[in-house]
Amino acid sequence: MTTLMFILGIVLFAVGLLVSIAWHELGHLSMAKLFGVRVPQYMVGFGPTIWSRKKGETEYGIKAIPFGGYIRMIGMFPPGPDGRLEARSTSPWRGMIEDARAQSFEELRPGDENRLLYTRAPWKRVIVMFAGPLMNLVLAVALFLVVLMGFGITQQTTTVSSVSKCVIAQSQNRDDCRSSDPSSPAAAAGLKAGDKIVSFNGMRTDSWNQLSDLIRANPGKEVPIVVERDGKAVTLHAKIATNQVAKKDSSGQIVQGEYVSAGFLGFSAATGVVKQDFGESVTWMGDRIGDGAEAIAALPGKIPALWNAAFDGAPREADSPMGVVGAARVGGEIATLDIPATQQLAMFVMLVAGFNLSLFLFNMLPLLPLDGGHIAGALWESLRRNTAKVLRRPDPGPFDVAKLMPVAYVVAGVFICFTILVLIADVVNPVRIS
Repeated sequence: MTTLMFILGIVLFAVGLLVSIAWHELGHLSMAKLFGVRVPQYMVGFGPTIWSRKKGETEYGIKAIPFGGYIRMIGMFPPGPDGRLEARSTSPWRGMIEDARAQSFEELRPGDENRLLYTRAPWKRVIVMFAGPLMNLVLAVALFLVVLMGFGITQQTTTVSSVSKCVIAQSQNRDDCRSSDPSSPAAAAGLKAGDKIVSFNGMRTDSWNQLSDLIRANPGKEVPIVVERDGKAVTLHAKIATNQVAKKDSSGQIVQGEYVSAGFLGFSAATGVVKQDFGESVTWMGDRIGDGAEAIAALPGKIPALWNAAFDGAPREADSPMGVVGAARVGGEIATLDIPATQQLAMFVMLVAGFNLSLFLFNMLPLLPLDGGHIAGALWESLRRNTAKVLRRPDPGPFDVAKLMPVAYVVAGVFICFTILVLIADVVNPVRIS
C-alpha cells in the first residue's frame, strides 16, 4: 500500500508539472496571438510527439519527455544586415547565429511578412515573453492562498507546550538548570502546559509572533497574563526577566546562531495548523519570493556541497537545490506520510506552488535562452531606438538577439550540466521530508 501511495504521489506531481508547463506556454501563446504573431506549434514536453492536433494555424501537442515545453513563433530573430537567412561563414559561432535565425523563419508562408515577432514593438515582445513566467507567478499565488487561507500552515501558536524551570540563555540546554539559577517567570507565575495565552499586559494575543514581540519588549516589568485553561479564563502575574534570546530578522524569522538581550518569560510554544488571513498570506508570500530570489543567487555556491552529496556520500543539505526528479520523490513521500489527508493535500499543493514560483524566478534571469534574456533584448532595443529619436539620429533598427546565440549555447550548456548534477544527487542522495 505504501509503494502504491508513493507512486500515486509521483504521478500527481507529474500531472501538476504538466499543468504548470502548459499554463506557462499558454501565457506566451495567448499574447503572441493577441499581437498577431503566427504560432505554428504549442508543445508540452520535449522529444517525440505522442499526441497532437491542429486547430486553426497552430498544432497543439504533448511530447514524451515532460521536462519543459515551448511555442514556436515565426520571426523571433530579424534577418541579417544583408537580408539573408542562410549561413554566410564557416565559423562555428556564425553557424550558431544563422542556424537560430533560419529556424525562426523555417515555417514562413506567403502573407506572414507582417506576422513576424521581431516586427512587433519592443513593449509587445516584452509582454509576449513575460506572459509565460507571469502565468506561473499567478498560479503560485493562487495555490499559496488556497493553502494559507483554506488549510493553514504549521507554525508556533500561543498555546504553551512546556515551561522552563529556570532562566538560562536560549543557547543552553533548557534542562541544564542549576540550583543557583532563578526560576523562570513562567514557572513562578504558575503557567502550565496546555494553557492558551489570550492576552498579555492587557493586549489580546492572536499569534505567536505578536506574543513573542510583546514579551521581548517588556524586560523587568510585572505584567498580567490571561490564559485559557480547561475552558476558563485564568489571570496570572509574571515579572518578565532579561535574558539572551534568539535574534529575529525584519520578517520575524529566527536568525540561527545569533542572540540578543530581551524580555524572557520561559516557555515553549506548541505548534499547530493555523489559517492565515489575506494580509498575513501576502506577507508570507512576499517573504517566500525574497527567499526564492536569494536561493537562485546562491546556486553557484551550492555546487560543491551538491557534488559531495552526489559522489562522495556527504549528507544532502536541507536547502540543497532539487530538480524535477527530486520534487517528484517528495510528492511520493507526501502521499505516504501518516498525517490527515487534508494536510497531505495542503503539502502537495504547496509543493506545486513552490515549483511554479521557482519557474517564475528562474525564467526572469536576463540570460538567453530564458524568457528574461529575450525581455532584456527587447528592452535594450527600446532604449537604443528611443535614445536615437531623442538625439535625432537614424533608427538603429531591431536589436539582433540572434548574435547572442553563442552565449545562449554556453548558458544552456551550464544549465544542462547543473541539471545533470542535481538529477544524480536526487537519485543517489535525495532530499527527504520529515
